[in-house]
Amino acid sequence: MNRLQSLLIFFLVFSSAVSKTEACTNLIITKGASKDGSVMITYAADSHTRYGAVAFYPAADHKPGDACELYHYESGKFLGTIPEAAHTYSVIQFMNENQVAIGETTFGGLDSLASQPGAFLDYGSLMKIGLQRSKTAREMIRVITELVGQYGYASGGESFSISDANEAWIMEIIGKGKYELGAVWVARLIPDGYICGHANQARITTFPFQKSNDWNDPEQTVYHSPDVISFAKTHGFYKGNDLDFSFSDVYNPLNFGSARFCDARVWSFFRKVSKAVRENEDYTRYAMGQFSYQSRMMNGSPNQNGYISNRLPLWVKPDSPVEIRQVMAAMRDHYEDTPLDMRYDLGAGPFHLPYRWRPMEFTVDSVMYLNERAIATQQTGYSFIAQSRSWMADPIGGIYWFGVDDADGCVYVPLYCGIRKIPQSYATGNGSMIAWSENSAFWTFNQVNNWSYTRYDLIHPEVEKYQAELEKRLLVETSIVDARATLLFRENPLSGIDYITDYSAYTGNLLVTKWKDFYHYLFMKFIDGNVKQANGFQLLDNGYGKGVPKKPSQPGYGPEWERRMVDGTGDRFKVPVAK
Repeated sequence: MNRLQSLLIFFLVFSSAVSKTEACTNLIITKGASKDGSVMITYAADSHTRYGAVAFYPAADHKPGDACELYHYESGKFLGTIPEAAHTYSVIQFMNENQVAIGETTFGGLDSLASQPGAFLDYGSLMKIGLQRSKTAREMIRVITELVGQYGYASGGESFSISDANEAWIMEIIGKGKYELGAVWVARLIPDGYICGHANQARITTFPFQKSNDWNDPEQTVYHSPDVISFAKTHGFYKGNDLDFSFSDVYNPLNFGSARFCDARVWSFFRKVSKAVRENEDYTRYAMGQFSYQSRMMNGSPNQNGYISNRLPLWVKPDSPVEIRQVMAAMRDHYEDTPLDMRYDLGAGPFHLPYRWRPMEFTVDSVMYLNERAIATQQTGYSFIAQSRSWMADPIGGIYWFGVDDADGCVYVPLYCGIRKIPQSYATGNGSMIAWSENSAFWTFNQVNNWSYTRYDLIHPEVEKYQAELEKRLLVETSIVDARATLLFRENPLSGIDYITDYSAYTGNLLVTKWKDFYHYLFMKFIDGNVKQANGFQLLDNGYGKGVPKKPSQPGYGPEWERRMVDGTGDRFKVPVAK
């Protein structure tokens, strides 16, 4: 194979991966893996065109013949209608009043299955309708798969995180393309005490095949379409035996980009809470796109089909119970303190910026290079942590911790799942990607984040400090609200719901006001390359009371970058010594 052929193969593999780089990240923490006994799933909705806001669908009763209108999750295009359910539950974005929540990441999968004639249910419609019609995670899986069986599947391959107050599931689905209406899919219950995650690469490999899906059997931990294996065999996607069938390897085969841009994000989360992952060089090599093809997989099972053998496990047990603050921190990860750390190469600039502007790939002297893709990224529209707590009444037990824009610079605001209205600053319709709103949470947080990108190592520490202060305060507040709302709910459920609604609305709007004031302070302090002196958020004057600041400091570029500036430039920047 000559150099041109090698480069072409690399380009094809690389290009198929970078098409996923605008997509999303989900982390999953089971009840037994969390410190407080809650179930948590996260979702970062990453797209350069997605606006961060919270949709609200109130509970409703419907008459026979009522139609449910469907709009494409990404484009907003009208798709069609299906019959409404007799009753639909209240939903805030991707969590309902029963503490059921869902997140997704797109993996795409086999090109031949990418489109399905006659289908119009996209993945976003399935998420919304599933929440409106489900009381548990298991029921949501059933609702989604029954809808797909009836109306077809109009999206590419998807991984879903689906949770309730007791369980967390990972579900993966891909359409049947031109072959027939519907989809093949598999769902697995994450074992209690374990964590999981997915990031634009299918993660379910082998699984115990079930003769039937008994939705009422609490002991059944795997559900799947009856033809998930036979469909692949019929159409030539798989030729091995059923026992070694791997959903991921068949319907979404791994390549360099699948590991480096996708599973590496899961690896970074796993290694934060698991020493076994952190110290395993095989997993590190996998995250960097360096594959092994051993005769046995990492868990010791035979590798009959010659698949990549050092890939990440589907789930791992954390070394100690995980707190919600750790989950928030994981959503803000840029591979810090790993071999993929983004803060110190030349692309980070003089201010150690852990971001890389798109596109994801670039070519120098006919060789293609990459920019890293971390969990925290500039194009996030919004992210959330859905926290479900089994020891409380459902409307109070579920908290939808919601943040807009880059998670690294957001503050997660608590929206109780049973509320009846959304804070106006976070509501759908208050601004858009092409319409400014002064009291929009999205545009307010974008101002702070984009300002901090200009001199990250100077400005972001202040953002991080205030972010931590506010989130700590909100966690304390919600513990107090939990207790008060529970008492009210016992006396009168409507009073309890009114209380959490008022708290969520007030808190969300107040947070945006505080963050806007914070932006004004940061902008004044750091303009023009200067750093003004301050006491708290109060900029200091020179002592004469006329609004003239104390002499600001001018940190410049720093000695490391100044050395880089003169390397290779000869005497261009040299100041001659006076004689």
